[in-house]
Amino acid sequence: MNSYAPSADSTAASMDGSAASTSLLTDMYELTMLQGALASGAASRRSVFELFGRRLPGSRRFGVVAGTGRLLDAIEAFTFTPSQIDFLHRTEVVNDETLDFLRDYRFSGTIRGYAEGECYFAGSPLLTVEGTFAEACILETLALSIYNYDCAVAAAASRMTIAAHGRPCVDFGARRAHEQAAVAAARASVVGGFVGTSNLEAGLLYGIPTVGTSAHSFTLLHDTEEEAFAAQVASLGPSTTILVDTYDIATGVERAVKAARAAGGELGAVRLDSGDLVAEAFKVRAQLDALGATSTRITVTNDLDEHAIAALGAAPVDSYGVGTKLVTGSGRPTAALVYKLVEREGADGTMEEVAKFSSGGKSTVGGRKWAGRILTSEGAAAEELVVASSSQDEGMSALSQAGARPLQVLLVDEGRIIEEHRGKEALSAAAERHRASRAELPYDAWRLSDGESALPTRHVDLDGRGATRR
Repeated sequence: MNSYAPSADSTAASMDGSAASTSLLTDMYELTMLQGALASGAASRRSVFELFGRRLPGSRRFGVVAGTGRLLDAIEAFTFTPSQIDFLHRTEVVNDETLDFLRDYRFSGTIRGYAEGECYFAGSPLLTVEGTFAEACILETLALSIYNYDCAVAAAASRMTIAAHGRPCVDFGARRAHEQAAVAAARASVVGGFVGTSNLEAGLLYGIPTVGTSAHSFTLLHDTEEEAFAAQVASLGPSTTILVDTYDIATGVERAVKAARAAGGELGAVRLDSGDLVAEAFKVRAQLDALGATSTRITVTNDLDEHAIAALGAAPVDSYGVGTKLVTGSGRPTAALVYKLVEREGADGTMEEVAKFSSGGKSTVGGRKWAGRILTSEGAAAEELVVASSSQDEGMSALSQAGARPLQVLLVDEGRIIEEHRGKEALSAAAERHRASRAELPYDAWRLSDGESALPTRHVDLDGRGATRR
């Protein structure tokens, strides 16, 4: 029975006290493992955890690293408030010794990882978390929940921007996701090449340009379509985007152009949200040109994914608004990443490789890893090289000798977050990094059909220690 005395306000959950903390965004077994390790004396053993994917999900040809900035913010906020400690005590999740450890918890280890925006492949060590077992193991669920979602959305966004062939894509998915997931999706979509979002919170937090004008309800509110369009133009100016398919599209286009000209300008854009978008785009373009509205653009929405965008490639469309398929990873809602212990301190104080030997494709490769990408003489990516070595110097030397471009960067240095990897500027850098990383890939990587990973991953164990069954 726990003897820990809860604080006076424990009976009333302190939402204010825990709102800023991310520590309970985790699974119970992380804390019960911690309790067991404290009891056995193994909690203080130096450990190396790795976040990776055994394979790419759903026959994707490449993955996209996203969520790095969000994870760093979450790690900074990973502390246990008095109300959270009280909750863990009341519900007897863990014992007093564990509560004492959690009360003072602060991650003081080191994290390296693929730079946000990099493409990755099966077996790529996206994160390497070093610390004691106690402080590193309890970050598992937090890291996975962020990376599994953000990487999935970023990969979907990347495929969509490939299909768009330079036409801008905008996130319209806020209403199709959990309210916080919508913000995360907007951020991840920018990593994958999107240029804006309808979500205002994402605009505030990450500096993403926000877009939006009106929906069908605005038109339906007014007595006539003409009145609705005139009101919108009066409020937002003639350069606004008007939704023209509430009633008849052709009539709507004519009325929208007329409303803009009555205000002394040309209509900025029309939005199509229903029907056969390819056919309607051709008809609307012809109508706009016939009306002399040659500068008026066409944007399309309506349940788009990368395949629908590709089908619109020949149509006179200027931009795309993507909702449901973006925030659900376009059929791949998770990146299928895992977080596993790959190296730990033995009883004699030396570091030892450890690995799962499970059947059914769930085995792992032990050892701390250093990753690089080998390029051809023409600058095209040819192979992912992953070197297992307890020595950073040896690992980096092996990558250099192979002519591989190093992929990992320092994210957290002995508890200190490297600031360049989070914030608004980091997001812009990640988007640019993804464009460059994707451009390196062979042509097969850009195909939208299901297929094998675009690059093979080669593992090399420099130490020759290997993990053993125990």
